Amino acid sequence: MKHPIIEDLSWRYATKKYNPDLKISDENIEIIKESLRLVPTSYGLFPLKYIFVESKDLREQLRPKAWGQSQITDASHLLVICSHIELDHDYIDGHIELTANTRNIEPSTIQGYGNFVKTKIGEMSAEKHSDWNAKQAYIALGQLMHTCASLRIDATPMEGFDPTAFDKILDLEKDNLKSVLVCAMGYRSEEDNTQHLAKVRKSSEDIFEVR
Repeated sequence: MKHPIIEDLSWRYATKKYNPDLKISDENIEIIKESLRLVPTSYGLFPLKYIFVESKDLREQLRPKAWGQSQITDASHLLVICSHIELDHDYIDGHIELTANTRNIEPSTIQGYGNFVKTKIGEMSAEKHSDWNAKQAYIALGQLMHTCASLRIDATPMEGFDPTAFDKILDLEKDNLKSVLVCAMGYRSEEDNTQHLAKVRKSSEDIFEVR
């Protein structure tokens, strides 16, 4: 199939080895940031925080907590996608205020929606609430992967890390945050032989069904 979207997705792969000398331009980083800002989330609450780890020292500390994967230190940029551990009433009230200001309406006209959201979240256990917030990070990751592919920037999504260790090194708990996903971004090394491997996917017949 010939289409720019399919070409983007066919081009990308989970880069194993980055060229540490090649850096993503500031312009492209701004595009990536805006793409991440526009990510959809449940109820529009956006329980996410994005941390770009630029400190060489921090990246060296994080690498052994990600099973020594070289992408942590060698990629141009390292992004940790975090979620809020919990969303309290003040957070939801802030979202209602932001919505009202953005759409130039009175907050009172949508306060009922805010109360509805508070009720739904209040029905969740603390564990379910935290997991629900964390799931939003996967929506962000999907959008990030396609954005990078469109820019011909390599990206490696990573679940292979110790979240507790990352949280401690990045001091996340004080901000009501926990690390959910990591994504290394940059440009592949010519020595990364995995870039030449055929992409392994099931056939359309195997994964689509109409009922």
